[in-house]
Amino acid sequence: MSRTDGLDPRLPAVDLTTRARDLRELMDDPDCDPRVLARTFRRFAVVNALVSGWRSVWRTHVAPALPASGRGRVLDLGCGGGDLARALVRWAAADGFDVEVVGADPDARAIEAATRSTPRGVTFRQQSSTELVAAGERFDVVVSNHVLHHLGDAERQGFLADSEQLASSRSLHSDIRRSRSAYRAYAVGSTLVAAGTFVRVDGLRSIRRSFTLPELQDVLPAGWSAERASPHRVLAIRDA
Repeated sequence: MSRTDGLDPRLPAVDLTTRARDLRELMDDPDCDPRVLARTFRRFAVVNALVSGWRSVWRTHVAPALPASGRGRVLDLGCGGGDLARALVRWAAADGFDVEVVGADPDARAIEAATRSTPRGVTFRQQSSTELVAAGERFDVVVSNHVLHHLGDAERQGFLADSEQLASSRSLHSDIRRSRSAYRAYAVGSTLVAAGTFVRVDGLRSIRRSFTLPELQDVLPAGWSAERASPHRVLAIRDA
């Protein structure tokens, strides 16, 4: 059968013209192998450091939204293994900020992985965004990484509404921007770190579930904007 998707012929044919909403990622299975899951959280920290683009996003979108005093509070929703929360504290210190970062995730397995390393300035909690709102929590900036594509329509609307209530300055949610080039690059590059993990399978499924820039803009509530970022990223942004 001839291929028309422009991808490497060694890869299975996939349709990237629309979101694969019904795909399920292996690490979302509550019965997945806990040892493989733990390795996956650790390896995704490596992948995120290489391809997530958060160092630039910190400088252009997070730091400018923090108080002029240099002291601030940041919430990382759906923090997973905690690599972004730890990175934010490092970057803040390097740039002269005194920032407290709270990483929150309703999945106990994620919090177990995250709490294996809790540097000064970082705390992790097993809580959902709804629970944080109910507790009256407030943060200067609320962020997330790779959360939006996991959520159904109603869940996403609730998540963004909670984010609005939790953020006193800015909400900023980063995700993958679906494209053939993103799929191709990840299919090749992930083989270097995927052994014994869900990294390759779940990463490719994430790309297929993710939004293009116009798709994300179309589903965002009033007051939110979608912005293209590199490499292969899209940002959902709302200022309070």
